[in-house]
Amino acid sequence: QVQLVESGGGLVQAGGSLRLSCAASGRTFSSYSMGWFRQAPGKEREFVAAISKSGIRTSYADSVKGRFTISRDNAKNTVYLQMNSLKPEDTAVYYCSADQSFQTVVAGQGLGSWGQGTQVTVSS
Repeated sequence: QVQLVESGGGLVQAGGSLRLSCAASGRTFSSYSMGWFRQAPGKEREFVAAISKSGIRTSYADSVKGRFTISRDNAKNTVYLQMNSLKPEDTAVYYCSADQSFQTVVAGQGLGSWGQGTQVTVSS
C-alpha cells in the first residue's frame, strides 16, 4: 500500500480558491489511480474526484463539476485538487486515497490507502 499525506487546507471566503496536495510515498505512485473524498460534520464521507494512473481519465461528483480540477504529477508522486468558486457547503475534511483500479476509486469502496485528511472551511 502507498502512504498518503494531504496538505493545503485552510479557511477561505466563499468564492475563493484553494489547492490541495496529496504526496505519496514509494516508487509505484504511477501504478495507482487516485481520488479525493470529503467528510462534513455529521455526514458520511463522499466521493469528490478521481484520476487514472496516467492522468488521462478523470471523474467528478456532480456537486463539484466545473469548479474543481484533479491533476497529478507522477514525477513528484503528488496528486492535486484545485478548488475554485468555493461554497460554504464545500466545508469538510478532505482525504486522498489510492487504488490500482480507477473504478474502485470512483466507487469509493474497499480502498486500502487513506491520508490523514486536511480541513477546508469556507465562510459565507
